[in-house]
Amino acid sequence: MKRSILTALGLATGLAMPAAAEDIKVGLLLPFSGVYASLGNEIEAGFALGLEQFGGETDATFDIVNEDTEVKPPVALGKAKKLILQDKVDVMVGVVSSGVLGAVRDMVHGAGVPLIVANAGNDGATGESCSPFITRMSFSNGQVNRPMGQWMYDQGIRKIYTLAPDYAAGRQMIEGFAATFTAAGGEIVGQDFTPFQKTQDFGPYLTQAKSSGADAVYVFYAGGEAISFVKQYDSFGLKAELPLYGSGFLTSPLYVNAEGPAAEGVITALHYVPTIDSPANAAFVEAFKAKTDRMPSEFAVQGYDAARALIEATKAGATDRASLANALRQVSFEGPRGQLSIDPATNNIVQPIYVYETVAGEGGLTQKVLAQLPAEADPVNGCEMAAPVSN
Repeated sequence: MKRSILTALGLATGLAMPAAAEDIKVGLLLPFSGVYASLGNEIEAGFALGLEQFGGETDATFDIVNEDTEVKPPVALGKAKKLILQDKVDVMVGVVSSGVLGAVRDMVHGAGVPLIVANAGNDGATGESCSPFITRMSFSNGQVNRPMGQWMYDQGIRKIYTLAPDYAAGRQMIEGFAATFTAAGGEIVGQDFTPFQKTQDFGPYLTQAKSSGADAVYVFYAGGEAISFVKQYDSFGLKAELPLYGSGFLTSPLYVNAEGPAAEGVITALHYVPTIDSPANAAFVEAFKAKTDRMPSEFAVQGYDAARALIEATKAGATDRASLANALRQVSFEGPRGQLSIDPATNNIVQPIYVYETVAGEGGLTQKVLAQLPAEADPVNGCEMAAPVSN
């Protein structure tokens, strides 16, 4: 899927900006086909809305070139090369898969083209593999899960059984939770990693969890695996005696209705849910629903905030690759998720995390926010950050 859209945006409102209008060429690097196409489309919808909502605050115009990664690292690398060398984009936005992020990292860093990560959560991208040209506006895998360790211990839970798919994100999500839960005094009584995208029957793992002596189960699953897992957990009749907790991707608003009543009562943590009570979120939800006739998910808000971050960078006077990269590292604003900023030590986002329960509402399943946990910067984790230098 390739298309170029020229988005002419309104004039300035008196804030600091370039004296003349600048055309910023943006490469939108997302999966528009394959297993994560729905995520790519959701991020694109949020990004387009963000340009529309905040574009009037800058006199820059944005020329958008879309490229489909197909969730295949070699394909994504080829598309990134095209955007950088042929289309000569000033900035790239997107990347859903951590595998794709790993594939394009050296190309982005070597070419000195800023990349705003709108999803991929691999801890290393803002850790040992960090780059001054990579700024993450989504989440890191550890960030979403670490706060839940202490919170669950504070709820009186002492023994946990964990499950996740056996790949980098699954292991990082569980490691983030387990580290804080055990540090608080809790015990991980059992742990399994299921074959990624190959496990259809979770029965043997659920049997082990049931006999482990755990007070609760904590998991990470997303997409189709999340739907299957939640339904099977419920069909095993475990929820009443062994409550289910996890990363919020387990019950994402994007597909929770496919899980149906099985998702009710599941408690998870995430950086965004559409029921956050704030004026900024209310305005975002209303605008997104008007455009798409559906509630926004965490993927939509990541695209929306990525657009706003880009606009904030142009308002600061950034017009080329190096100045955009430097300005993105200094972005801070109040968005639908709450107060957001970028940690200059890692270029990772700093944001609050919300604990929520999936409950039945008038129009179907919805999210009841139980707690807002403090925003914390990620550990530096081997990152050695330098200022962006133009290549």
